Amino acid sequence: MDWTDLIDAAFDVAGNSNKDNRDAALRSVEANVAPEERPVASTAGRHPDHFRKGVLVLTTHRLLFLKDGKPPVPVPLEAVTDATVTRTRINGEVLLVVALTGSHRFEDVVKAEVFAEQLRATARLAREASRKALAAPAPTGPSPAASSGTELLDQLERLAALHTAGALTDEEFTRAKQRLIG
Repeated sequence: MDWTDLIDAAFDVAGNSNKDNRDAALRSVEANVAPEERPVASTAGRHPDHFRKGVLVLTTHRLLFLKDGKPPVPVPLEAVTDATVTRTRINGEVLLVVALTGSHRFEDVVKAEVFAEQLRATARLAREASRKALAAPAPTGPSPAASSGTELLDQLERLAALHTAGALTDEEFTRAKQRLIG
């Protein structure tokens, strides 16, 4: 599956046949794709602030909400701690994504249970990959990413958030912190 297939499938599910919106969504996603990021799944849903449905795109790195060619609303997968589905008469299947960045609610989600399971599994893999990368032995000398004070603080905050969320044990957190500080 490539990005075009993923966007087309999601727009079909959303019932949105507007080619300009599809093309804008595809350009927006492709412009923001990380080098190793791959498409996983997509579905349609509605953000509580919007009347019409948009597209939920799950990648190996994040969850994106795309609507009418606007920039995507990203949720990093390594920050996702839970994804639950409830059903209401008014809003249909409601997907609640809880992340370290906040909670995100999507209503009237098509095949929400299946999508939530894919989201949980992919988030688990993203956290494991992040944990392995942080636990890897440090190269000799200062790392280029840690050379800037701002980048070092960002990485330390990310480590602390992962530790607080339970994604890193105390030992892993200490090792990774020591490796960053040098």
